[in-house]
Amino acid sequence: MIEKEAARGVLPPGLAEELERFFVNAAAECPYGISTTAVYHQAALGRMSDVTMGEFLAAGYRRNGNCMYNMRCPGCSLCVPIRLRPERFRPNRNQRRVWQKNQDVAVEIAPLTMSRENLALLQRFLSTRFPEGRSDAESYYSGFFITSISRCFEIRYRVGEQLLGVAVVDGAPNWLNAVYFFFDPEQGWRSPGTLNILTLNHICLTRQIDLLYLGYWIDGHAGMSYKNAFRPHELLLEGSWREQG
Repeated sequence: MIEKEAARGVLPPGLAEELERFFVNAAAECPYGISTTAVYHQAALGRMSDVTMGEFLAAGYRRNGNCMYNMRCPGCSLCVPIRLRPERFRPNRNQRRVWQKNQDVAVEIAPLTMSRENLALLQRFLSTRFPEGRSDAESYYSGFFITSISRCFEIRYRVGEQLLGVAVVDGAPNWLNAVYFFFDPEQGWRSPGTLNILTLNHICLTRQIDLLYLGYWIDGHAGMSYKNAFRPHELLLEGSWREQG
């Protein structure tokens, strides 16, 4: 296990005085199933420049709709921001295998779309992940995906006419931010989460994008373990990004 203390989301110096007054702490149930109260340090913000959004991401913040937030949970620092430098990433044998077995998958880059097709796929995905029915597709789009803070788009994965998965991504010339990815639960044999990160990394390489933010990584969390396999990656630990080979 990595000895770590996750960054507590100190705002970049140029933004601290200007924006900190807008942030509040909101308590909620932990979204990752950890038996402690989650505390979101968050603020609803207006349209930001690519540079400002990049500074927030570099400081460990995430986007949820028009809010920027990080986790300030008392007694817990398990949520660790993770990112890739695409030019340094080297796929392992399993990742190369995933890439090869999905050569029949077509990739489309398009504006964020709350289409019936997307909603139907997301609902199937959520119904599998949250069988108790506490989440629905329309609220995910309206409350989580759609934003005026940054430039957001989607990447669609198809096999023929079948929609395999959709990635919601924020983008700028020097960074990509993976907001969310959902996929057809019956296509899990394709390792779609791994395929998505490989595709995002490929897009970064071809467009000379320096940084790919993958959200949070939690040591030992089954749903996030695949992120740890992308190496080398960087973790935000004690306020600085540290490469893990």
